[in-house]
Amino acid sequence: MKIRSKATLTLRAMLARRYGFGASPKGDLETGENNWKNNCVLAKLVYVYEGIEPESPKSKRHKLVNPHYFSGVYDGADNAELWDEVYAYLDSHYDLKKVKKIYLNADGGTWIQSGKKRIAGITSVLDEFHLQKYLLKMTSHLKDSADDARKELCDAVKSGTKADFQSVVGQLKVCAETEATEKRIEESGAYILSNWTAAKIRLKDRETVKGCSAEGHVSHVLSSRMSSRPMGWSRTGVDKMAHLRAYYWNGGDMLELVRQQERELPVAAGTENEVLSCESMLRWERHRHNKLGKYIESINHSVSTEVKKYAWFHAHIWGL
Repeated sequence: MKIRSKATLTLRAMLARRYGFGASPKGDLETGENNWKNNCVLAKLVYVYEGIEPESPKSKRHKLVNPHYFSGVYDGADNAELWDEVYAYLDSHYDLKKVKKIYLNADGGTWIQSGKKRIAGITSVLDEFHLQKYLLKMTSHLKDSADDARKELCDAVKSGTKADFQSVVGQLKVCAETEATEKRIEESGAYILSNWTAAKIRLKDRETVKGCSAEGHVSHVLSSRMSSRPMGWSRTGVDKMAHLRAYYWNGGDMLELVRQQERELPVAAGTENEVLSCESMLRWERHRHNKLGKYIESINHSVSTEVKKYAWFHAHIWGL
């Protein structure tokens, strides 16, 4: 059922940080062109929101309005599944006939642009972070004149043509003192040209298209749990944890989720009525010791911290 009607929506899509995964047999990791081992997996993060608003009436900080998150490892053909999930959410929560604009705020990656084929009427916008990143790359060598050069580049993108922009890029290359700097300017200019329309919309439509909160969301939604301290993951583990983090940030009831999994877990045949807690095991051992006498050789029993945690967690789930 359509429950909300908004004039504009924004989709923010990004590749989250790399999460290291372990390899089973030694030496089974491939080596990339940079001679680094390919032992990382990339999680994708998409979030939908209606706009931004102040956190409080006098606050300078802002928050997203009605955000909803999608995350996981979607490789190859699975990428279409991600965008189908996004569309299903949009279709069930908004009256899409009344939505005038859906902005896809991203860095222009191929997997992100494929979302335009799954969701009709999307307008691509180059995110602020990547636009400023490449503008800085093109002008950092100019020192005191860098701000003026960036303004000239932005004016060319906003109001000019590709030829105007290439003309400014040519002037910057003349000022380059090294081949490396010249190459950096050329590559950065090529990136903006390949995302020309998206960059133009970013600079022209400032009232509707807001800034980028990508790094903050990657940090809070994924990295705070998955890489704030050194961790190793399997590909399946990254995918499941990314989905779980999105579920949590979407307001999902974690306790109910665990209870539901507990109900659905299959029980081994013949053990349906066997429930033995750590406490009952220790009680049985003490009783046995009293029967055999104090001089019988015995082992001092204790319960490991991990078992205690499990017992407490299990009791907590079903005790509330």
